[in-house]
Amino acid sequence: MPRTRSMLPLAALLVLPLTACGGTADADAKEITVYSADGLRAEDGSGFYDKVFKDFEKETGIKVRYVEGGSGEVVQRLAREKSNTKADVVLTLPPFIQQADGKGLLAAYRPQGSDKVADGAKDPAGKWTAVANNYFCFIYNTKELHGTPPRTWKDLLDAGYKGKLQYSTPGVAGDGTAVLIKAMHDLGGKEPAMAYLKDLQKNNVGPSKSTGQLAPKVDKGELLVANGDVQMNFANTKSMPNQGIFFPAGDNGKPTTFALPYAAGLVKAAPHAASAKKFLDYLLTDRVQREVSAVGGGFPSRTDVKATDLNATALTGIMRGVEIFQPDWADIDKNLPSYVEAWKTATGS
Repeated sequence: MPRTRSMLPLAALLVLPLTACGGTADADAKEITVYSADGLRAEDGSGFYDKVFKDFEKETGIKVRYVEGGSGEVVQRLAREKSNTKADVVLTLPPFIQQADGKGLLAAYRPQGSDKVADGAKDPAGKWTAVANNYFCFIYNTKELHGTPPRTWKDLLDAGYKGKLQYSTPGVAGDGTAVLIKAMHDLGGKEPAMAYLKDLQKNNVGPSKSTGQLAPKVDKGELLVANGDVQMNFANTKSMPNQGIFFPAGDNGKPTTFALPYAAGLVKAAPHAASAKKFLDYLLTDRVQREVSAVGGGFPSRTDVKATDLNATALTGIMRGVEIFQPDWADIDKNLPSYVEAWKTATGS
């Protein structure tokens, strides 16, 4: 079932929209509040989060209160609540997890098992750790394009994509920000990337704060191409059979992508810090790490966990032949506002 990026309530846990109150003043309460970027739950309750939260409560007696929003939204909410913290744990994508750290919103904690997470997927000071790996991608309508995706960024400039292409908003959506990062890498830097995105605007439907809203449109043929991420779009494939994953290449013709992991951190002044630490430990257990692929359609963050389920095998095939580069997250965290402003100027957004 689709891991949609909406805010519909689930039967197995309490889902709160970003306008609702979370947390409690009772530090001894057997509950935690998790603020998370969307993408790891399913509307029918069969998603990764659904199982993890249910199993965690069964094993520990600690109930999970869940607040979902865009990657940047959850950090913005943490910042607004800094003087009256309600969340215990935050999970979001780069560069927003670094942004949360830069705003002083995270407390140092190294969960059990984090020593098995690659250095590039965790903060050296222990402020955050990747708990589920993921990669940026694009999707296309396999029926309308006869199973042949666009090969390069230049292909997307073709007039046949006018009004049939859309990507989520940089600076708001994690996957939308990833469009800027990949374009700057593939096309030779900020200036050529902005020039390209200006040109691409003639085909672009317009901004979208939610990446997840684009997948159903691609599946139905309302769009031919959109951005996404491997975990979410792979998880959606069974319910949206007309979408396929691809990675547009730069001038050298090599498809590329980069890791876009779900990273978790302990919120500074968390009302239920002891329970929150137990939850962070739980996310990195061997069993839960295997469920990242088997249930969630993603990739384990622990390097010593080698998933062998059918999803893991299929995901390996999707990533075969794709060059994975490492963004300079420190630079992106520092300069993201200027990159987003440059994008707004270039595209008139």
